[in-house]
Amino acid sequence: MRRNRGTYRARRPAGALAGAVVCAVLAAGCGIRTTSVPVDAGAAPSRVPCSMSAEDVSAQALLGIPVQIYLVCASQLVTVDRAVQVSDTKSDRVRVAQSLLHELQQEPDDAERQAGFSTDVPATLQINGARRGDPAGALRLSEQPEDLPSEALAQLVCTYAESESLVSDGGVLLGGPGNYAPRRYLCTSETKTRPKAVPTLGVAPLS
Repeated sequence: MRRNRGTYRARRPAGALAGAVVCAVLAAGCGIRTTSVPVDAGAAPSRVPCSMSAEDVSAQALLGIPVQIYLVCASQLVTVDRAVQVSDTKSDRVRVAQSLLHELQQEPDDAERQAGFSTDVPATLQINGARRGDPAGALRLSEQPEDLPSEALAQLVCTYAESESLVSDGGVLLGGPGNYAPRRYLCTSETKTRPKAVPTLGVAPLS
């Protein structure tokens, strides 16, 4: 019996050592570096807030008549408060359209960029009133609407849809420089969540 106990006691350290070797090999095979120093992986990635502070919003409101425009944030359209320099937002619809377009073309300021906002509306885009023969309420862009980036067209449609003077029969009537009839575009909840798909109500007939 004493011999067996001695043999058993001698085998225990050997077995423990073998187990430690196996664990070390498995850890090395998994690419894990053992260390006794705590590893700081840093803070978790912060979410894009897509919102402005009250101070930033109030600062914008002091610059003119407050309006809301749609910018891109986290692959969606989100409203941002801006201000336009027009005497009456209902008196001249073309001027209102031009002022809103100008705001959409402006690069977001520091606070907006930090909040994750951006714009896809081209800086060269222009807008004018209806041509002769166009249906009432139509606006003409310097580019065909369907040739614009989808997000840019969605920004434009949803921003104009916020203005009563720019809405015609529940949509925004937009045409381009060519001899094509304007189309009536809708700003729906899907447009805001998926700006790459801008729905239309079809072509408005020329008179």
